Formats: sequence, structure tokens, C-alpha cells
Amino acid sequence: MYEIDFAEFPSTSAAASGQFFERAFGWAVTPYGPDYTDVRGAGLTLGFQSAADEQTSAPLLTIRTDDLAAAREAVAAAGGVVTKEPFAFPGGRRFHFREPGGSELAVWCPDA
Repeated sequence: MYEIDFAEFPSTSAAASGQFFERAFGWAVTPYGPDYTDVRGAGLTLGFQSAADEQTSAPLLTIRTDDLAAAREAVAAAGGVVTKEPFAFPGGRRFHFREPGGSELAVWCPDA
């Protein structure tokens, strides 16, 4: 199973981004410290990253899978370049990759 279910955005203030979506649309906000906030609404979760050393240069679409290792192998076999090896984050593990056209995306797997 592969489906896009998350998008992460760089932000100058994760808290302010979360507050905006809460006030504007009534979406649920979950802060994960001062530099990261999740916003859930309309069937999607949005993440806002304000730590400069963790930000991507553009929005990062994230693909959910049940098997992170198999997804990493499939990305490499198809010509993708892993830009960030698998790492843990609240809720699961993920890795980042660049597809041959140059866009960076991520694949994640929830904690079992």
C-alpha cells in the first residue's frame, strides 16, 4: 500500500501556522515542541517545521507504507536517490528521497 497522506511545509513559526489553521478552518492542532506542529483536517495531516536545519526547501509530500525497508529498496531500484536515511519521529519512521526529476519526497511507516 502506498498513499499520500501527509504534507510538510517549512514555516517561520510552527505555532503560528498551527494557530492559523485552527482559527481559519477549525482543524485539530498537535504541537511537538516549539519547532514542529501537526494540523489535521480535510482527511490530511499537514506538518509545519520551523527548525531551519530540519526544513526542506519546498513542501514535502509524504507517502505512507506498511514496509519502509521495501519502499526504500523500490525507490533506489527505480532510480531515486535517498537524501535522508530512515529515522524515527513521533508516530513512526521515514526516509527522504529525490526522484529523477529533482523533487524531494518522503516515505513513512507508522509505529506498529
